[in-house]
Amino acid sequence: MGAARILVAVLALALGGCGGGSSEAPGGPVAPGPEPTDPTEPIDPGQPTPWEWDLPPGFPRPLVPADNPMTVEKVELGRHLFYDRRLSLNETQSCADCHAQERGFTDGRPLAVGSTGETHPRNTSGLTNVAYNSTLTWMNPLLTTMEEQVLGPLFSEEPVELGFAGREEELFDRLRGIALYRRLFAEAFLEDDEPIRLERLVQALASFQRTFISGNSPYDRYVYQQDDDALSDSAKRGLDLFNSEFLECTHCHGGANFASSLTHEGNPNDPTPFENNGLYNVGGTGEYPWPNLGLAEFTGEARDFGKMKPPSLRNVEVTGPYMHDGSMATLEEVLRHYERGGRLIEDGPWAGDGKESPAKSSFLTGFPLNDQQRQDLLAFLRSLTDRDFLTDPRLSNPFPTE
Repeated sequence: MGAARILVAVLALALGGCGGGSSEAPGGPVAPGPEPTDPTEPIDPGQPTPWEWDLPPGFPRPLVPADNPMTVEKVELGRHLFYDRRLSLNETQSCADCHAQERGFTDGRPLAVGSTGETHPRNTSGLTNVAYNSTLTWMNPLLTTMEEQVLGPLFSEEPVELGFAGREEELFDRLRGIALYRRLFAEAFLEDDEPIRLERLVQALASFQRTFISGNSPYDRYVYQQDDDALSDSAKRGLDLFNSEFLECTHCHGGANFASSLTHEGNPNDPTPFENNGLYNVGGTGEYPWPNLGLAEFTGEARDFGKMKPPSLRNVEVTGPYMHDGSMATLEEVLRHYERGGRLIEDGPWAGDGKESPAKSSFLTGFPLNDQQRQDLLAFLRSLTDRDFLTDPRLSNPFPTE
């Protein structure tokens, strides 16, 4: 079977939260057309339908807040809201414009762009397996639930994302005027006389995003489904390299989600380490360019300069460009950065050698790779692409598209 397979067994500022996008975002939905369901259909007076998890082999049940249990009706409401551009003040942008399914729920831009065209300081965070994350943005250790995170894109002002800061009632008046939403909210929250309100909208969006579970990549079929032919020989060699102490990759990208933590039922308190990966070393102090100071923005400690949350590597083939600021275009560029043990910027305002950063992770020491090993690692990383997830109709736009 091999050693590799054995090793696997608040209204917060959402900088980098929604991520941003625009109406021209690649793969983004068009504005909603006619409502896809009959608004006159009677509301079922029964109870909401409990959600049944259809989890991939080897995956634990996601952690779900007790005050927001999963139901089929909430997920369906959240799906409509996620793809509806009427959730932005100027009706130009939906959540899905920032988080396109075919890109692992990223947007393909170096830096995110909000509904008013404002460029954000960070790259859009992917939403693959977001239900297993213990923190939800690049830098903020305090934002730990999707219910909290949803507030940022809706109401943040610096930067503007969906643009409803101070105009919350306009959003809810808009939704109350749409027959489809009057029905969907009522079906999802039968106990409420007035369900179209902030708490319920947030719960529905969070419920839908918890269903973004990816676990049918070639890697998964090889490890969890015992299909020896699912990986090429090159990808198998890359997996062995990835799991080796020679490269130290799994210290930041380990576990079933290839991330820095795995939070789930029975393990609710897994902390997320934030790491400095030597991308910058401004002035030799370990500092990163403003406003991306990393964890130091919250702790005020110089030792936390540039410490970001290591993201999941699932579907990493389609989520470029890479790093918190989108400064690396390809996976090969990323590998060469880690081979060197940090990035050298020779001149300009951000000059410095990341390899010498005093704030850099002790695991990032660099390593020599030959061309074959580099190609093997790339083959392994591509084996984490789950094509079923990227095209799953249950996660797709419910509205008619042009």
